[in-house]
Amino acid sequence: MPSTAVLLVELGLVVVGLAIMARLAGRLGFSPIPLYLLAGFAFGKGGLVPLVTAEAFIELGADIGVILLLVMLGLQYSAEDLKDTLGSSGPTGLTNLALNMGPGVAAGFLLGWSPVEAVLLGGITYMTSSGVVAKLIEDLGWVGNREAPVVLSILVMEDLTMAVYLPVMAVLLRGGGAGEGIVSVVVAVAAVGAVLLFAFRYGAQMSRLVFSRSDEALLLTIFGLALVVAGAAERLQVSAAVGAFLLGIALSGHAADRARFLLTPLRDLFGAVFFVFFGLQIDPSTIPPVLLAAVGLAVVGLATKLLTGWLSTRRVGIGRRGQFRAGALLTARGEFSIAIAALGVGAGADPMLGPLAAAYVLVLAVAGPLLARAAGSPTVLGAGSSRVDV
Repeated sequence: MPSTAVLLVELGLVVVGLAIMARLAGRLGFSPIPLYLLAGFAFGKGGLVPLVTAEAFIELGADIGVILLLVMLGLQYSAEDLKDTLGSSGPTGLTNLALNMGPGVAAGFLLGWSPVEAVLLGGITYMTSSGVVAKLIEDLGWVGNREAPVVLSILVMEDLTMAVYLPVMAVLLRGGGAGEGIVSVVVAVAAVGAVLLFAFRYGAQMSRLVFSRSDEALLLTIFGLALVVAGAAERLQVSAAVGAFLLGIALSGHAADRARFLLTPLRDLFGAVFFVFFGLQIDPSTIPPVLLAAVGLAVVGLATKLLTGWLSTRRVGIGRRGQFRAGALLTARGEFSIAIAALGVGAGADPMLGPLAAAYVLVLAVAGPLLARAAGSPTVLGAGSSRVDV
């Protein structure tokens, strides 16, 4: 069979397989991310049916998937949202950082890893999956709950932290010295600040310039801009993901609303490809040796996110059920944990990092949504608990 035909058949089978997994995850009530990772294990090295010709295409699709995940995340926030969050959620953000990055860093040192690898693991344990949380809030009908804005403010702080964290880690993984690391921090903070200032002052004008009544023209414009900005950011050693995120923030109004609608199918497709590609790089035989450590880290991660939700909602007077729901929402890990792990794997970090991150995300991407659904049960905190927070 000609190579093009083989490529098309392989890609078609992979995509159909992902569709089946997405349906299954929907029926079971959790994120499809763990199933996408398992698909990668099955098709990768050491898997059941290794891909022959499609891996190079999937690698490119994975890069596009990260860009789309981040630009869509940026589109969720306006400059006003970020300004309000930075002004009111500083203490909560610092508490979340200490409680959830700390255990990962400590675990990295206990495993004998270098400081850079330990901080990578800290980033993996720190980041909640914004995509999973947004879907859970919508599916469970919690949009109007008092804890929902608190949870979203925590996610915004995490995302802004990543805007600085990712470029700094990229420099450190390349072996850059202290001077280069400081420059990277300054550049990242300056870029975030400049984009926020631009979005606050000129976001409406830019959005009007980008907006088109033609869905085709708008889709091509924003998708093309996302690739250009991500590529330019990567060239400047800031991180393609951060560039895409900042582009999303810069857009607002009708352009952002319509772009979210148009880009969602592309994000779902290439996002799934991203998780498959990460799984392709992991030999399934490397998972059992790290499984105990991953489960232990996941148990700690569940506890620290529940504590984060409790502390952040308690300080604004939300009741016990709302505190538990907030913590449960925050427990899921997903796309960003895998993106951080992929950064380390690509840079030649400790061979255990990829399998440990994959197993950790597998556990929490399933346990997080299930715990959130349990938090919505009227009996989860006792028969006398009210469904309305006071």
